[in-house]
Amino acid sequence: MFAVVRTGGKQFRVHPGDKIVVEKLDGNAGDKVTLGDVLLAGDGGNLKSTSGLTVAAEIVAQAKGDKVTVFKKRRRHNYRRKQGHRQQHTILRIVAIGDHKAEKPAKASAAPAKEKAPETPKVKAKDTPNPAPQEEAKANPPVKGDVEQAPEKAAKGKKATAGGKSAKAASTKNAAPAKGAAKKSPKAK
Repeated sequence: MFAVVRTGGKQFRVHPGDKIVVEKLDGNAGDKVTLGDVLLAGDGGNLKSTSGLTVAAEIVAQAKGDKVTVFKKRRRHNYRRKQGHRQQHTILRIVAIGDHKAEKPAKASAAPAKEKAPETPKVKAKDTPNPAPQEEAKANPPVKGDVEQAPEKAAKGKKATAGGKSAKAASTKNAAPAKGAAKKSPKAK
């Protein structure tokens, strides 16, 4: 069964067992409330008479809504007002519509609830070797073009050319300038 109820200037379509959030109503959590302004009631496709029909509800909690910022401004007059607001709400659980009460789920017998699913066979953990090498040299192999490698390469394999050039050192083109170094001015195009 369903009903359309008006409370707090709003209309709600409710079923027994539903939870709704309405404008603040007096009362504490656990109190019973009767909503008498029933606009429509029915069961499936059949409408019922609403004369004398009431909706019984229970207050679940008193809460506040999300914060709304109210900002007023008049341009060119240095007028600004900022204010926040949180609307007070009441959370209701619909207990009954007329004599039609909420259906509580039937508790199953204790035996099916205690049945255990068949246990999965336990698998023993195997020790696997650590994929990371134990030695520092193997863990961090030298990268081609490192600053430390450049002088060694010059000494080992490359011969000095006739122009007196030796092996190139690592580039410092993209390195950050030293603290006291003068800044370069941008090139004119």
